[in-house]
Amino acid sequence: MSGQINWKQLEEKIGAVVKLGRRPVAVSFLEAAPAGVKRFDGTEPSGCSFWRLAADGRVFYTAPESHFNCAVGAYTHNIALSPEREKETEQTLKMMFDLGYVKPEEVPQIPRLAKAPVAIVYSPLGDAPVAPDVVLFACKPAGAMLLSEAANRAGVASGAPALGRPTCMALPASIKMGAILSLGCMGNRVYTGLGEDEMYFVLRGADLVRLADALAVITSANVALNEYATGRRSQLATI
Repeated sequence: MSGQINWKQLEEKIGAVVKLGRRPVAVSFLEAAPAGVKRFDGTEPSGCSFWRLAADGRVFYTAPESHFNCAVGAYTHNIALSPEREKETEQTLKMMFDLGYVKPEEVPQIPRLAKAPVAIVYSPLGDAPVAPDVVLFACKPAGAMLLSEAANRAGVASGAPALGRPTCMALPASIKMGAILSLGCMGNRVYTGLGEDEMYFVLRGADLVRLADALAVITSANVALNEYATGRRSQLATI
């Protein structure tokens, strides 16, 4: 727990009404390494790979060099690659341009963190050692619907359309604008194991309490609307 907010209770409160295939992931961008949190020791192919580890229960922080294996993720997180690896960004983008996956004019429009972090903390939401800047929920569309409706009721929705590739841009986008729906991308689905029937709902950590409170109202309303729509279909559908 951090400050006066009980992250574990919030995770349990949200998870009680939204079906989640894995634990929500808390991410914090810090200006210094956090005390009492283990530094990540190893390698991963992308920044979003750390989401998988956190969802599995690990609590850790990464240094900028832990993100050098993914030029795109380093870009969205405003992490400068080492001189010997700077060409990887150009090579990766060239491959994507050649495949027709991204157009050159789209690159400047990709959201980025405003400032390069010194350390990034990853954990399951309920075990967050510091207040999260953003929380990632991997869920099916029905769950994303409930979370999105709750964000609208709480006044914390971004109003932006669902984002696509790269998935990692949803983090800076959410921090800047509010709650975001992300359809994911192929790289993220491979690195995190996100299912074909899953997507992301991304929320600022500061908005969690308001969303959880609004979610209770939205869930109750949807139960009533389910009964209403079921009755209408039974009465009026002729085929």
